[in-house]
Amino acid sequence: MTAPAPSVTPPPASPARALLPFVLPALVIGVGSSLLLIGVSEAADLLKNVLWQTLPDAIGVGPWSVAWMLAVLTATGVAVGLVVWKVYGHAGPDPATTGLVDAPLPPGVVPGLLLATALALAGGVSLGPENPITAANIALAYWLGRRLSPGSPATVWVALGAAGTVGALFGTPIAAVLILTESMVSAPRPVPAVPGGRAPTLWDQLFAPLIAAGAGGLTSSLLAAPAFGLPLPPFSHPRWTDLVAALVIATAGAAVALVAVYAFPYVHWFFHLLPHPVLALSLGGVVLGLLGALGGRLTLFKGLEEIGELASDVAAYSAGSLALMCVVKLAAVLVACGSGFRGGRIFPSVFAGVALGFTATALVPSVHPAVAVTCGVLGVLLAVTRQGWVSLFTAAILAPDPGLLPLLCVSLLPAWLLVSGRPQMQLDGTGAPLR
Repeated sequence: MTAPAPSVTPPPASPARALLPFVLPALVIGVGSSLLLIGVSEAADLLKNVLWQTLPDAIGVGPWSVAWMLAVLTATGVAVGLVVWKVYGHAGPDPATTGLVDAPLPPGVVPGLLLATALALAGGVSLGPENPITAANIALAYWLGRRLSPGSPATVWVALGAAGTVGALFGTPIAAVLILTESMVSAPRPVPAVPGGRAPTLWDQLFAPLIAAGAGGLTSSLLAAPAFGLPLPPFSHPRWTDLVAALVIATAGAAVALVAVYAFPYVHWFFHLLPHPVLALSLGGVVLGLLGALGGRLTLFKGLEEIGELASDVAAYSAGSLALMCVVKLAAVLVACGSGFRGGRIFPSVFAGVALGFTATALVPSVHPAVAVTCGVLGVLLAVTRQGWVSLFTAAILAPDPGLLPLLCVSLLPAWLLVSGRPQMQLDGTGAPLR
């Protein structure tokens, strides 16, 4: 009898066959994510100019007077409250319970969410666009993806929507890749197994999201040119004193922000004692107006443009004024998010960290401003977001000097040990803080 021929196992198929179908959707979602961000931001800026320049000039009042800040922010609270109350979907879930990347929302919720976000951005509320814009883009990407490819995993479209938005927000795909890498520790793979049964490598998983993030970042860079770098003195190489300053400031930033984190559930509980969203948001607007009067106009709005203004004229402020800005900004984030305004906590937290860093340089002039500012931002963001990569990346792009990276990496360690296991500035459905 002739012996049977030995079976030959075919080599695994190329992963390109699994990855190529996602290239075009990733490009479309990346560009679309950026266009949506730019559109909402431009609409908010137009309304902002009307509220803070055209109207006060027309009626002869100071745009930064206490009366006008109270009037605009209270009116903004009423307007957002009406959207939350009357518009379909109620502008999405309670913002205190949402993070940067969450499960897809129904597409019908998106218009109300974007309207509430634009009103808050224009009215001076201390929240950024990152959370609601990411939620909107994830919802639209998921809706589109499930119709184009009903059998594909939901995580594919969540990853593409999130990556495209984060790439657009920062003008670079690196932040998106870092965020997705961090989330992959506990999340399902964002791409299915490649042909032949081989599990996808990390690069396989990041391939399509990187395309979406690159397309989103390039679109933003071409159309809006986002800028995060601050006018700080160049930093050549670290000294021993810089290491000490970095450790102290990053840890102090984390400790200060942790006070706000622990206060967050109580602020949220207080505002939700009110029986109606219009009442809660109107009261939130009043409190934000009072905080703006206390901290000054730089403590209003999302904080991205304001950190540039602060860095350009920091010598005009005393250490006490800078410390007050940091505290007021963190308090404004608590009130804004706790009362129900739609927005993200990353950008205003960056302002608080920058103000804290400049406070350190005002108290100890020998501390290099780049070290103080980046480490202040690092510490505050670690406590607020509990995301190491996002915090490290955001701090690094404020002063892109290679000599700062070792200091930031070392100063992250004690700050992370301080915040690890503590509550997050995010609540679950019962109002309890996440850990």
